[in-house]
Formats: sequence, C-alpha cells, structure tokens
Amino acid sequence: MKSIYLDHAASTPVHPEVAKVMLNIMTEQYGNASSVHHFGRSAKKIVSGARDTIAAFLGCSPEEWVFTSGGTESDNLAIFGAATAAAASGKGKHIVTTAIEHHAVLNTCEELEKEGFTVTYLPVDATGRVSVADVEAALQEDTILISVMYANNEVGTIQPIQEIGQLAAEQGILFHVDAVQVLGLVPLSLHELPVDYMSFTAHKINGPQGIGGLYIRRGAPLHPRQHGGLQERGRRAGTESLAGVAGFAKAVEIAVQGLAARNERALVLRNMLLQELDRLIGRESYTINGNATYLLPSILNISIPGARTDVLLMNLDMEGIAAASGSACTSGSLEISHVLQAMKLSENLLESAVRFSTGLGNTSEEIEYVARKIETILKRLRK
Repeated sequence: MKSIYLDHAASTPVHPEVAKVMLNIMTEQYGNASSVHHFGRSAKKIVSGARDTIAAFLGCSPEEWVFTSGGTESDNLAIFGAATAAAASGKGKHIVTTAIEHHAVLNTCEELEKEGFTVTYLPVDATGRVSVADVEAALQEDTILISVMYANNEVGTIQPIQEIGQLAAEQGILFHVDAVQVLGLVPLSLHELPVDYMSFTAHKINGPQGIGGLYIRRGAPLHPRQHGGLQERGRRAGTESLAGVAGFAKAVEIAVQGLAARNERALVLRNMLLQELDRLIGRESYTINGNATYLLPSILNISIPGARTDVLLMNLDMEGIAAASGSACTSGSLEISHVLQAMKLSENLLESAVRFSTGLGNTSEEIEYVARKIETILKRLRK
C-alpha cells in the first residue's frame, strides 16, 4: 500500500540538509551557550550564527529575534507579553483579533479576559477573510493590541496584513501576526512590514519540531512569560537547543531561497488535484472552501457533501493517504472547525470538509492516486 502524506500544514518532514546540520551538532556539541569556557563559547557561536542567519533571511536585526519552543509559545509570548506591558503603562486593556485564529491565539485571549482584558473577536466573510473596515470599526480608545494571522491554517486564506498594520501604526496600536503558515510561501521582509510581533515555527518549513521564533520590533514592549536565566536578552529564559536553532536556521535558508519554486510546485499540485477531481467525480460534487485570490497554494480545503469528514478521513487513511479536518491541534477530536463555522458555511459543507496540504516529497503521481482513491471511496460510500 502506498503511503502519501498530504498534511504538511500540520507538520512537515525534516529536510535532509537540516537533519545533517542537526546531527553534526548533536554528536559534536554539548556545551551550554551561557557557560564561559570554550565549550560554552562554541555553543554560543552556534546560537548567534543561527540568529544572524534567520534575521538576514527575514529582513530584521538579530537582536529582534527570540528563539522559542514553537508557534504556540511565540503566540503566547507576543500576546501576553505585549498586552500586559501595554496595560501596565496605563494604555488600556482592549484587544482585537479574529474568530478564525489558531487556538494558540484564541485561548490566550480567553485567558487574558479572565484577567480583566476585553477582547473583540471579528467575523470573516464566506472565504475566511477579515475586513479592514471591521478592524477599524472595532478599535476603541483603550485598544492596545491587534492580532491577526497572516494566512489561515485550515483554508489557506491570506489576510490584508499590510493594510491592518498601517491602520494599527496610525493609531499607535501594537500589531501581532501569527505567520506560522506563510514562511517559505510568502515573501517576508520584516522591517518593511508594519508589524510589531510575528510568530514562526520550524516544523512547518521542513525543520525540527520543538523550536520556533518570535520577531519583536525594536522598541516594542514585552513582558517575559518564562523566568529563569537571562537567555534571549531576558525575554525568554531557558537553555537554548543547539541542534534546534541550527536546524531552524538551515530550514529558513532553504525555504526562503526556494520560495518561488515551492509556490510554483504547490500550485501545480493543487490544480492537478482539482482537475482530476473534476474529471473523476465532477465539479458539482464538491465545494472549495477559502479565497480564490488571496490563498496559499499549498492548502486546499474542500467539502464533499454526502461524505462525512470523519468517514472520509478514515477511508483515506486506510488507503495510506494522510489528510486532515483542520488544525492538527484540534483535529484529533474531529470537532466541527471553528474556522469553517466563522465562515458561516452550510451544515452539509461543515460536516464534509477535508484539508489537503502539500509539500516536500509530494509528486504528481501521488496526486493522481489520491483523486482516484477519493472517487473509489465516494462510490463505496454512496452504495
């Protein structure tokens, strides 16, 4: 039986070059970057080199980059850190975000509400895109932070980050962006973006799991959430993962340098899957969920009325095909997606949505095989 992985939006295979870099460090380096002896200095050089590499490829200064354990911690650090710092200075306690954010953002906002903050959760249109006008209308005198994801992890819709950022800057409001899904697919030059905080993680770009990063614009306020040593300029305590940061840096290098080819390949595979589905099951048999213009080509979310999500995913898995119902952090429960609910999709579309996300290693032959298996599964289910 074939084994086909179409869940790259959840996590990606480690690139061989990344693995090689990490293995070299894991077998040759074991000093603590905070130690003063030569083992420690060697470790510190690795951390500093990784920071310099990432900063260069993302267009920011090395001191504006903080290593974290991943996207969730980066979101938590940015939102908790910015909100509590702004509130402590007496600027207010109101936050604006959207209803389709990752739970790392939504649950953090809910925790802040328990601490006396108020949060406005903005709606999105039927394609999953937030309106800049709605963001502006939601602003209050005590608004201190706006948090909007760059592109949605379930439907791939890209948000108007530039426009929202300009609005936030004009109003003197801090702006956080969860950019976990866009690195290596959307060109990024952080100093050219009106953004104060931006979250990243390595395992979405063929890097290791358990390592991420947060861009913090120079001068942007931030209260640390993790206390201990003075690592990361006192913003995030904890001994750095040498292999992790080096692997992350190599993954960023590969992702940014290969951005155009990666996008082109993702679009080819996306179009091929749609064309094959049109041929085999008919265009009228499914609905594409997301925005037709502002989209990540690597993510394709479709609903196939008459085939329940859980049943379709189980049957695909039996054929060796890994797909998803949405965010990997919640898809284990197979609950109805909060993103699709916010898009106000009809019940039959909500209950039959499946996400296919492509990446390193996927081939045209695999896509053709997946389309044929979907046809076979649907025939079986409809009998």
